Amino acid sequence: MAQEGLPEAFRRTAELVCEPLAARAHRRRIDRKRCAVIGLCGAQGSGKSTIARYAVSLLEERGQRAVALSLDDFYLTHEARRRLAREVHPLLAVRGPPGTHDVSMAGAAVDQLRSKGKAVLPRFDKATDNRAPRAAWSTVASPVDVIILEGWCVGAVSQGRAALATPVNALERDEDPKAVWRTYINDQLDGPYQTLFGRLHDLVLLQAPGFDVVAGWREEQEAKLRAKGAGGMTPDEIARFVAFYERLTRWILAEMPGRADWVVTLDKERNPYV
Repeated sequence: MAQEGLPEAFRRTAELVCEPLAARAHRRRIDRKRCAVIGLCGAQGSGKSTIARYAVSLLEERGQRAVALSLDDFYLTHEARRRLAREVHPLLAVRGPPGTHDVSMAGAAVDQLRSKGKAVLPRFDKATDNRAPRAAWSTVASPVDVIILEGWCVGAVSQGRAALATPVNALERDEDPKAVWRTYINDQLDGPYQTLFGRLHDLVLLQAPGFDVVAGWREEQEAKLRAKGAGGMTPDEIARFVAFYERLTRWILAEMPGRADWVVTLDKERNPYV
């Protein structure tokens, strides 16, 4: 907790979420007698990256070779998204939704981590909105015992086509009136992303109390960036940004609890329920 600069209040999350997550991952590793891949899904600001890193540190302390992978590090390059924006829909220039990740690269990274040798893991630089130079990528000796793949849409499935007809917010209504953008996202989720998620052996959902808290959680993250002099979005910019995530976040919160292997219910302060 000191290393990550976490508040004392996080101790509850460490005890009720991180410890059990590490234990689940270890059991999966023992049961499979090979690398276990754990999916960790959670809305923006739910704490999934911190939880994944904490669980990995616990596993490492216990002699396990573990890696936390973020789906965010597999975003398409800025130029690749600009190409999608020209060829499919302008909204695809904005990173985040399915269709803006290189899922083939993510799948290859998972496979490398499960195979003997070395895995080279990319890093995405959000400050430049582009993939970091290769010199900044990390190399991990493999195979590892546990991979925790975290991301806001990890393990998600597509919606029925009929659900796409009605916009969920002003962004969809005004900038995607023919549902081209959201249909592309849905199709990508139904295809390439399922190939990636098919590698998961366990799916854990950090269940937010509702989509309405996401903007507030994101504002907290941006406030920390501003405090560090690292920019940070304004409230209006945040409202527009989270609109890109609204449809799928609401769908995940409604659909995923019924099939996830473990659902961790969070309150508005991100504290887990017992």
